[in-house]
Amino acid sequence: MKTPITRLLTTSALLLAMSHSFAADTMPSPAAAPDELATVRTQIAAKNWLAAIDELKRVNDTSNADWNNLMGYSLRKGPTPDFAGAEKFYNEALRINPKHRGALEYSGELYLMTGDLAKAEQRLATLDKVCTFGCEEFSDLKKAIAQYKANGNKASSTY
Repeated sequence: MKTPITRLLTTSALLLAMSHSFAADTMPSPAAAPDELATVRTQIAAKNWLAAIDELKRVNDTSNADWNNLMGYSLRKGPTPDFAGAEKFYNEALRINPKHRGALEYSGELYLMTGDLAKAEQRLATLDKVCTFGCEEFSDLKKAIAQYKANGNKASSTY
């Protein structure tokens, strides 16, 4: 008769042997595809908004939520902000991926810039659901809303 410890050791040895046989059969994962938006991200990091927009137009991946989010961001942050254009691209990013955290945060900031606190708070509520254990996008938008309210419901230049 096997003791509970003997059964545990036997089961553990069997599982260990099985895991090694599966590991040998596992195919290596394919190399990650190159990031078509890397140059755009570099331009945005350098605050070269017009160059970012030009690169986004060159890539022209309108079915990509990240592409739409970055286009909206670049239009909003550019030297002549295009709020209507930015909103259109943020909304498209969210149509493609309703849980896109960047588009939720940035569109919330856009709504603060255009004086629509209610819509910004709706985006924050959605982020609260999307970010189960919190996330940077939620924290950033929450901070921007608090700053907006502390400023007498006026937008700040920091977002």
